[in-house]
Amino acid sequence: MTTKERLHKLVDELSEQEAETALVIVERRRDDPMLGALAVAPDDDEPAGADEDAGADEALAAYQRGEAVGSEELRRELDLD
Repeated sequence: MTTKERLHKLVDELSEQEAETALVIVERRRDDPMLGALAVAPDDDEPAGADEDAGADEALAAYQRGEAVGSEELRRELDLD
């Protein structure tokens, strides 16, 4: 069975609501230039530098202390709502 045949079978088994959700996801994925660019971008194979490692360690420690910013708060801060 081809990939498209498997996909058609799966889509046929979705409820109308699931199909609507899947359609939104597929359309966004197909139409988003950033996602398209990321899909074809090469892997980052350069080693991280000391500054990057320190920043990652600091971010992880902040997260573990409960200082992470949730997506809703971030959207408000960036005025995306």
